[in-house]
Amino acid sequence: MNERPVVFLTGASRGIGAATAVEFARRGYDLTLLARSRGDLEKTAGRVREEGGDALIQCGDLADLAFAESAVHATVDHFGRLDVLVNNAAWRDIVTMRTISLESWEKTLRISLTAPAFLAKWSAVQMEKQGKGVIVNISSVMSERCSGFGPAYMAAKGALDTLTYDLAALYGPKGIRVVAVNPGAIVTEMSGDYESDEGENLTDMIRATLEDFTPLRRWGQPEEMARVIAWVSSDEASYITATTIVADGGIQRQLHPGAIQSRMFPGEFP
Repeated sequence: MNERPVVFLTGASRGIGAATAVEFARRGYDLTLLARSRGDLEKTAGRVREEGGDALIQCGDLADLAFAESAVHATVDHFGRLDVLVNNAAWRDIVTMRTISLESWEKTLRISLTAPAFLAKWSAVQMEKQGKGVIVNISSVMSERCSGFGPAYMAAKGALDTLTYDLAALYGPKGIRVVAVNPGAIVTEMSGDYESDEGENLTDMIRATLEDFTPLRRWGQPEEMARVIAWVSSDEASYITATTIVADGGIQRQLHPGAIQSRMFPGEFP
C-alpha cells in the first residue's frame, strides 16, 4: 500500500479544484485528478508533482456514472488506498424555472448530486476496509439562498447538504467523516459567465453587489477554499462530521449592504 494518503478530487482542472490539488500535495498527499479537460488536468498534475505528489489523471464526464465508478477502482488499483474524496465538480445553466429544459435539470442533478452520492458509495468501500476516511462535499451558500435563476443548481446543493448528514450517520461508525464545505462568492471561471438577455456581461455588477453585502468586502480566492478543504480533511478536524463549514466572508449573515451602513454611520463602515 502507498504510504502517502490519497485524495480523489473531482473538478480538478481549474478554480477551487486545481487550488485544492496543489494544497493537498503540499501537505503530503497523492491525488487522483478528475475532470473533462485533459489539457487542464495535465497542468494541475504538473503543479502537484512540483509539490512532491503523485497524480493519476482520470479524464471524463461525471454524467457517465460507469466512468466515475471505474475512476474510483483505478485509484485503488494505482495507489492501493483511498483516504479522502472531494466532490468538487459541478455544472449548471443560468436559467429560471420558467425556461429550464428537462435535459438541463437532469444534467445538473446528475453531475452535482447523483455523481457525488455514488462516488461516496464507491469510495466508502475502500475507506471501510482501511477503518478511516473523509468525504468532503463542496456545496455552496446557495443551498440556503435564492437568486431566482438557478433552480436545479440550488436544489442540488440543498440536497447535497442533506446527503452529507445522512452519509455521516451511515459511515461514522466505520470511522468515516462526511462534511460539506459551503463557499460564498469565489473568483472562478464559473462565477464569471453571468449575462443579460442582450448578451451583456453582468459579472462586474454582480460582483460589486455581492461585495457590498459581504462584511469582508471582497470575493474569496480558490486558495482560501483549498485551505479549508484540506484542513477539514486532516486529523486536525478529527471530530468534525455531519455538518457544513461555511466559508463565505460573512455574506450569509449580513442584512444591509455596505452602502446603507455607510450612509447611516459615516466613517464607521469603510
